[in-house]
Amino acid sequence: MKPIHWKLVLDAADPHAQAVFWAAALGYVEEDHDALIHRLLDAGAAPAEATVTVHEGTDRERLGWRDLAAVRHPGDAHDPATGGGLGRRLLIQRVPEPKTVKNRLHLDLHPDPGTREAEVARLEELGAKVLRRVDEPSGSWAVMADPEGNEFCVH
Repeated sequence: MKPIHWKLVLDAADPHAQAVFWAAALGYVEEDHDALIHRLLDAGAAPAEATVTVHEGTDRERLGWRDLAAVRHPGDAHDPATGGGLGRRLLIQRVPEPKTVKNRLHLDLHPDPGTREAEVARLEELGAKVLRRVDEPSGSWAVMADPEGNEFCVH
């Protein structure tokens, strides 16, 4: 069987703010869908209300989807026509309801050995919070939450 291409989808109240956080947290790049959006707008295939200006007032200003943002691994292929990643990728979608329960799926981040505390501090500066620290015979890690409360671990 040929391996199946996949992406991890994260629900959010503010997809673009979450994309900024996760791009910085993972060393990923925010996907740039500007060319695709302009092509669809020009063809009348997408309404202007479905878009927003992201990074307004900076040299990174561009159009993005109002309800979607994505980040991808900088070393993976992407489609230049759409800006969409073809490898390791997080798609972040706007949902109307707030997060209410523990994640059933989460990311485990593995910084270089001996750098966990520095990485936890860096992630806190980006807006994450430490929820608890775990120290078990099988290992130790920090359980954290991103700016919208989604849990992840730093080993």
